[in-house]
Amino acid sequence: MNIIKTLAISAFLAILFSGCGGTAAIISTPVENIDTSPLKVSELTAYEKQNWGHLDLVKDTIPGMSVNKAYTEIIKKKRGKTVIVAVIDSGMDIDHEDLDDVIWINKGEIPNNGKDDDKNGYVDDIHGWNFLGDGYYEQLEYVRLLASGDTSNPRYAEAQALYEKERQKYLGLKENYDGFLVQLTSADETITKHLAKKNYTKEDVNAIKTEDKGLQQSISIIKYAFTLDSSISKFKQQLKDGLEEFNNRLDYMLNKDYKGRLTGDNPNDLNDKFYGDGNIKQRKKSESHATHVAGIIAAERNNKKGVNGVANHVKIMAIRSTPRGDEYDKDVALAIRYAVDNGAKVINASFGKSFSPHSDWVRDAIAYAGKKDVVFVHAAGNDGKNVDIEPNFPDDNINGKEVSDTYIRVAALASKYGSNLVAGFSNYGKQNVDVFAPGDAIYSTMPENEYDFQGGTSMAAPAVAGVAALIRSYYPGLSAAQVKQIIMDSGLALKTKVIVGGDTSNIKPFSDLTKSSKMVNAYNALIMAAKLAK
Repeated sequence: MNIIKTLAISAFLAILFSGCGGTAAIISTPVENIDTSPLKVSELTAYEKQNWGHLDLVKDTIPGMSVNKAYTEIIKKKRGKTVIVAVIDSGMDIDHEDLDDVIWINKGEIPNNGKDDDKNGYVDDIHGWNFLGDGYYEQLEYVRLLASGDTSNPRYAEAQALYEKERQKYLGLKENYDGFLVQLTSADETITKHLAKKNYTKEDVNAIKTEDKGLQQSISIIKYAFTLDSSISKFKQQLKDGLEEFNNRLDYMLNKDYKGRLTGDNPNDLNDKFYGDGNIKQRKKSESHATHVAGIIAAERNNKKGVNGVANHVKIMAIRSTPRGDEYDKDVALAIRYAVDNGAKVINASFGKSFSPHSDWVRDAIAYAGKKDVVFVHAAGNDGKNVDIEPNFPDDNINGKEVSDTYIRVAALASKYGSNLVAGFSNYGKQNVDVFAPGDAIYSTMPENEYDFQGGTSMAAPAVAGVAALIRSYYPGLSAAQVKQIIMDSGLALKTKVIVGGDTSNIKPFSDLTKSSKMVNAYNALIMAAKLAK
C-alpha cells in the first residue's frame, strides 16, 4: 500500500470549512470554533511536519487527531492496560531504537529450541509469524489469474485489459526515466567540469554565461532539474529509485512467468497450514512498510528519540504476510486468525488489492475477529477511487451486508485544512469507508534506527489502530464493537466540499466520502469512551 514517491516525477516527462455534526454534546472542540477556524496560510514548521497527525485543529489549525491534547488533558498519569496490536504487513525491524521495548513476546514459547512449546502450531513464534518464508517479490493478483489460464473466470478479460495497460505504463516510465537520467548525468558532469566543483548550487548555474551550445543545453537540463529538487544528486537518486521500482514491477509483479512463493504450501488450500517460520524481520532495508506502520501506532513515547506513537501500553505483534506484490488471501486469512488466537485486541491491515480469488476466506477471518472481540482496521487504498463502486479487498461485506461490526476502513487526510484536506491518492466511499485520519507525509520509524516520511492510507490506518488501542487500554471493559462506534461517532464532522482524487474538477461534499462524515479525534474518543464505560 505504499505510495511510490518517485512516480510523482513523471510529471516532467510526458474553503474554509463550516459546520460540525454528530455527537455535539461530547465534542471538546466547540462548534463555533470550528466554524471560524482560519485556514493555515504559513508553511508547516519542521516540528509540525513531523507531528501534524497528533496536533489539534483549533489550537494549531492543522487537522490532526488531538493526540497531544489527549495525553495532556485526559490521560495524564492514568495507568492503562497493555494491549496487543497485531501488524499484518511486511517484515519489521523489531530491534529499532524506538520500537524494541514495545514488541510482543510470546511468553509461552522458548526461543530458538525448534519446538512448538505453546502448542499453537507455530514453532518458535517469539514475536509473531512469517507466512512468506524467504519470499520477497510476488506477482499481482490479477497477473496470477492470467498465469492460471482460467479464461472462465468472470474477471479474466478485465485482468487482461488491466495487465496490458499497466505493463505499457511501466515500460513507458522506465524508458522515460532511463532517458532523462542519461541526459541529467551527462549534464551534471558537464556543469561539474565547467565550474570545477561537484556541489554547485542553482545560483552557480544561473551565473554561467556561455555561447557554447552544448553547455547551454546542459544548463537548461540542470535548471529544470533544480525546479524539481533542490539537490541534483538527490534527484538522480530519485530517478534511480524509480527505475528500480519500474524494473521490479516488470520483472516480478507484472511477470506472468515469475514464481515467487517459496513456502512449499498450496496457496489454494486453506487447510494446508503451519508453513513459514518465526523470522519476522525485514529482508532488506527497503522493506520498511511494517516498521513505519508500527511506529505510527506505538513508537516509544517520550524517550527523546525519533517519534511518539499514538498509543502507549501497547505490544506490537509482527506478522509478515505482505510481499512486494500482492499478498495471498490464504496468508491474510491465517494471519488474522493467528493474531486473534494469540491475544491481539487490535489488528492493523495496511494492504489491499482489487482482485481477491479467495475473498471469502479473508472475510470469514474478519468475522472471526469480530466474534472474538478484536478491532480490525483496514487501509482504504491509494487509487483515488470510490470503493463503493470499484472493489478493494479485504472487505467485510457481501452484497452490502456486513459480516463484522468491528471492521474499520480508513481513508487519508492531508495536513492542509481546506479544500485540499483529503489526500489526493486516498480512496473513499460513503458506504464502505468509515472514517478519515492523517495519512499524507507521515513521519515515523524506518529500518536501522532511521526515520522518514511516508504517505498512504497505509499510514492513516495505524493512526486509527493507535486510537483503538488507547481506548482499549484505558477503558478495557468496552467491547470491540463499542470501540469502533466510539471512533466513528466522536470525530469531527465536516459538511463542506473538498477536492477528491487530486482532481480539482472533482469536488464533493466531505460527507459523501465516508460513512461517518468524520475525521478521527483521539481526544473526543476518550471522552466518549469514559462516558460509555460508566
